[in-house]
Amino acid sequence: MGKKDDNPSPGESGAAAATDPAKECEGKGASEFKQTRLADQIMPHILNLYGACAKANDFDMYAPNASFEDPLTHARGVKQIKSAFYSLSKFFGESKIVEYHVQESDIAPGKKEILIDNKQHYKIMGKDIDMISLIKLSVENGKIVRHEDWWDKKPLRNRDTVGFPLVGRFMEMGRRGMMLATHAMMGFGKDP
Repeated sequence: MGKKDDNPSPGESGAAAATDPAKECEGKGASEFKQTRLADQIMPHILNLYGACAKANDFDMYAPNASFEDPLTHARGVKQIKSAFYSLSKFFGESKIVEYHVQESDIAPGKKEILIDNKQHYKIMGKDIDMISLIKLSVENGKIVRHEDWWDKKPLRNRDTVGFPLVGRFMEMGRRGMMLATHAMMGFGKDP
C-alpha cells in the first residue's frame, strides 16, 4: 500500500489521502495520473451555454476570433457567440444538454479536437423537443477557435457540402443574416 500522507488536503482525512490513488502515485513518476483533459475543463461552460444560464466567464474559453456555427446561425467573434447563446432563453422556455459523451483528440502540437456526442432538450411554446447533436470544438493553445453544432449529427450545409454550390452559398448567407439579426436583438453581445 502507499505511504500515508501526513498533510492531507483541506477537508480530507489522512485515511482518505492514503487511499487516494492520485496521492498514492505522487513522487513515483506517475504524474500523468493527475492530469485532466481540456474537455473536462470546458464541459461545465458548454453545459451552461446550452442550459441558457451562461455567465460572462463561460465565454473565456473562446479565442477572440472564434466562430460558432449551427444550421441556423454563424457567429464570428466572442460578442456574436455571446448573443447566440444568450438568446436561447428568449426563444426557449427550457434548454439543456441532457446526455453527452466526450472524445478529445490531439491533432497537432497545441491543437485539439473535442467531439461532444449529445442529446439536447428544448421546450418551445409548451412543446418538448429532444434532438441529438454532435458538437465539434477546434481548440488551439487552450482556446476554442471553432465551435460547430451538427444537428442530427449531419454536417453543416454550405457551398462545399451541397450538390449545387450556389445553394450552399445562399444557406451560408442566411445563417449570417440570422446571426446579425440575433446580435442586434441581444444588444450586440452585452452581458446580462
